[in-house]
Amino acid sequence: MPRSPAVSVIVPVLNESISIVPALERLLPLRDAVAEVIVVDGGSTDDTVALATPLCDRLAVSSPGRAVQMNQGAAVARGQVLLFLHADTELPDGADRLLADFSASERAWGRFDVRLSGRRPLFRVIASMMNARSRFTGIATGDQGIFVRRTVFEDLGGYRSMPLMEDVELCRRLRRISPPFCIRTPVVTDSRRWERHGPWRTIFLMWRLRWRYWRGADPADLARQYRSDVRRSTNPITHKADSP
Repeated sequence: MPRSPAVSVIVPVLNESISIVPALERLLPLRDAVAEVIVVDGGSTDDTVALATPLCDRLAVSSPGRAVQMNQGAAVARGQVLLFLHADTELPDGADRLLADFSASERAWGRFDVRLSGRRPLFRVIASMMNARSRFTGIATGDQGIFVRRTVFEDLGGYRSMPLMEDVELCRRLRRISPPFCIRTPVVTDSRRWERHGPWRTIFLMWRLRWRYWRGADPADLARQYRSDVRRSTNPITHKADSP
């Protein structure tokens, strides 16, 4: 029988044919060392599935929606640690060692610090604010590469099926079990949505949506507001709906 991997990297995708090959190639060192890579497609209409299949250990298909897709990936995962990774987020060198440090700890879950890929100085400020906020609140977003022990994830029932804020909602439950294991070595996430919509506009939109969520707003209403705001600020090109 093949040895079970220490880590299962779960990558939800939808119409990522432009970026999926380099994204999965970046995971090859981790895959060779300790991990399996599971890609979960949410119904792509481009070549994502064909391009991803030879570069992952398993490709699953589900209905669209990050929460649904990530739960689907977790259901077939064999690793003791589940790492949920966006296709546009790059793990740092030595991620296997950093995740081994987590496995040896008593924490139930964790996340990486984040850095935005763009070169504008403002992006460094934004990333610093995101990391500080996460460290203070014990809440992470999907851009930070959330990882969790599989037994804990299963006991909690996984992600709640919701169109937005699924990562924030999961973290609220996880932090009741333990504080996050915070890895300061950052992942690098694509700054395209910040560049496309404008940094300040994106900041204000994200904070407004989070504030409404904390006040009890329906995530479906927040998702509609997010899509409406994106349409007003975006050229008519294909884009994905990123979680704030």
